[in-house]
Amino acid sequence: MKHSIALPQGYRLHDVLAFHSRDAESVAERISPERLRKGVVMDGVPMVIDIALGGADAAQAEYAVHAGVALPPALAEQAHNAVLNVLGLRIDPQPFLDFAANDSLLGELSRRQPGLRIVQSATVFEALTWAIIGQQINLPFAISLRRTFILQAGVEHSSGLWCYPDAAGASRLQVDDLTSRKFSRAKAETLLRFAALVASGELDLVPGPGNSIDDIGKALLAVKGIGPWTVNYGLLRGYGYPDCSLHGDVAIRAALQALLGEDSKPDMARTEEILKRYAPHRTMAAAHLWASLHPRAAD
Repeated sequence: MKHSIALPQGYRLHDVLAFHSRDAESVAERISPERLRKGVVMDGVPMVIDIALGGADAAQAEYAVHAGVALPPALAEQAHNAVLNVLGLRIDPQPFLDFAANDSLLGELSRRQPGLRIVQSATVFEALTWAIIGQQINLPFAISLRRTFILQAGVEHSSGLWCYPDAAGASRLQVDDLTSRKFSRAKAETLLRFAALVASGELDLVPGPGNSIDDIGKALLAVKGIGPWTVNYGLLRGYGYPDCSLHGDVAIRAALQALLGEDSKPDMARTEEILKRYAPHRTMAAAHLWASLHPRAAD
């Protein structure tokens, strides 16, 4: 069964395709100008989400889920939410644009990129494991470790795509499965500790009454090996939380250095103070700062 999702006017398709095509080997994603296929395990079910995009001027996307089984309503809703995530449709960019319109630092920058959106990972678990994998290493190395993690813990779909693992699949790994493939021991231990907590239910990643995003953030910070940057990046890519402070992010600090015209990056404390100006829209402020380092023409 195919489902349709309306795309907003000025939708920046190239941002979405660029984000999901960062891995040149594409073990869990297949990207073309008019199609995005993403493999992911949800609640133990390997599936491929197949999104027809229709090109840069399309007014809607159509998607189908290939799981080999009939999806119960709750899992079908999870798949639908994953589509919204990977298409960057969670946060409306307009409130930030209005907020920053006359801002001396980000006003002009935001006007140059009016349709910019936050593209997310398919699931919260994917976002947080990606944040753990990416701690304190460069992007190409992080991408290679992510690929290793998928091939070690994921499931191969009948289509040939690998499906990004869920917590249960990841928790079955041993530390040596990862350290023998270039993971540091600390990173491997943190990743598997996190997966085990989620798989056991001890760490609840589902927001709801009595489990707010703030509660989830505090619970994540209590996990050994997970710090503020990982939590904020995970909330941004996983939940589309609109007010994440990425003051610990090196690229954010580099972007601010360029905008401020200074000889060195602002330190974390100063960066945090600068970003406070944009609350409760700090996530979109981060998006514009990241994009300023690699500007692209609009579709």
